[in-house]
Amino acid sequence: MKNLWLFIIAFPFCGFVWAHHSDAGMNLDAVVALEGKVTEFSWRQPHAYIVVEVQEEGQTVAWEIEMGAPNVLSRNGWSKDSLAVGDQVFVRAHPMINGRKYGKLSSVERSDGRAVVQRDEGQEIEQASTNSLDGVWAADRALFRQFQGGFDGFFNTYLRLTEKGQQAKDSYDPLSSENPEASCVGRPTPAALVSTWIYLMEIDMSQADEIITFRSEWFDEERTIYMDGRSHPDASQTLVTGHSIGRWDDDTLIVDTANFDNHRSPYQVGVPSGSQKHVVEKYRLSDDGTQIHMEFMLEDPEYLAEPLIHARDLNYSPHLEMFFGGCDPEITKRFLN
Repeated sequence: MKNLWLFIIAFPFCGFVWAHHSDAGMNLDAVVALEGKVTEFSWRQPHAYIVVEVQEEGQTVAWEIEMGAPNVLSRNGWSKDSLAVGDQVFVRAHPMINGRKYGKLSSVERSDGRAVVQRDEGQEIEQASTNSLDGVWAADRALFRQFQGGFDGFFNTYLRLTEKGQQAKDSYDPLSSENPEASCVGRPTPAALVSTWIYLMEIDMSQADEIITFRSEWFDEERTIYMDGRSHPDASQTLVTGHSIGRWDDDTLIVDTANFDNHRSPYQVGVPSGSQKHVVEKYRLSDDGTQIHMEFMLEDPEYLAEPLIHARDLNYSPHLEMFFGGCDPEITKRFLN
């Protein structure tokens, strides 16, 4: 059995790094190479895990290897039966900076060189079209690769912070119980919109005269958009997802969300949000019905020095199935120090 190698380079084959909690604490410029025996393969939300027993300097040690969410993995050919206890594997992973035997998966294969997962790419799927916002939607995966660290990288790039926001970010420890995700607390809009490059979003228009329902695989979020002309409630009434009201401006759906609960890290980078947070989203179907042109504006003057405005296209994806698994409280806090 081979010993541990440490490569201080970024490998081009890294295909499994999908952030759920922050990548802070991970050395994304380094890769450890491990060969050993699988002693655990957990298939639960929000992360699958492989535990690999390896030999290091004559000692047997266990490495915990964090994978992506089962919903994402399943669309890449994985299942709960892809690995079993006793399998011999060769794993590459980005290690924790603090030296803990914990890493974020980069690649995995069986020790004899066989692939763990054989993907059947099949025929290219023709882009479908629709005449409504109703259905399942996903952004182009290429967007994800524009930002080192994915979700974290997006907000680190675009958020402009007040002094209070910067101080909160600087004092945040994502590898402690201060991280809301350690207790399965999700991140409200626009998090699900940003993560559409990985997690599917469904718009349910079946009761569109009264409500429109937005669902995301991102923490199984479900959001009700009230279309009956009501206003937001008193500011003292807050919700994790905020309170959303909608209206049509010609062919554009405009969604206004306010009344958010206080949240320690809704953008995954340690910047809080509070009662002044306000999000306005716009959705318009493309002329050919294959895409939604989506735009959102995020403002929170307590923590953000200026609004964040972002636009992207969402592709109509009726061939993809939404995956809801629920957040396992034991799994979600596994990354803690």
